[in-house]
Amino acid sequence: MIKDFGKYAIMFVSLVLIQVLILNNIQFSGFVNPYIYVLFILLLPFNIPGYILLGLSFLLGLSVDIFNSTPGIHSGATVLLGFLRPGIGNLISSREIIEKGNTPNLKQLGFASFLKYTIFAVLVHHLFLFYAEAFSFGGFFHTLLRTILSSIFSIVLILASQFIVFKN
Repeated sequence: MIKDFGKYAIMFVSLVLIQVLILNNIQFSGFVNPYIYVLFILLLPFNIPGYILLGLSFLLGLSVDIFNSTPGIHSGATVLLGFLRPGIGNLISSREIIEKGNTPNLKQLGFASFLKYTIFAVLVHHLFLFYAEAFSFGGFFHTLLRTILSSIFSIVLILASQFIVFKN
């Protein structure tokens, strides 16, 4: 992790800037809000210590919260994702990949495993994010529809980014 600090720092800054400058301005009928910044948490190595994973998750969410003027909603969603990510990784990938400390990307996991990993992680993040934002179950199905549509769009963007980065 230390030797790859520069790579992860650039990824962190790039994803936050893409999110706040481009993707936050994309809304289709108020239903689709893509959140690609979660890719940073997804691509951290499997063997990263839990306290670093949670700390980086909080910093990522806080960065997006600062730019969006949201009171900790993104921070809460990313910390929840950081907390659940090791369990999601254990469900999806083999013990061999986890013990080696590989980065859980499309190239390492394969398409099917990476897709499952991404779907679970994005759904967890988006469910918390949208229901915390609504802070009510009054519009339960409206919020659920927003969550599903935004998750689909975010997953497509995350997969597209993986195909662009790992094109070999």
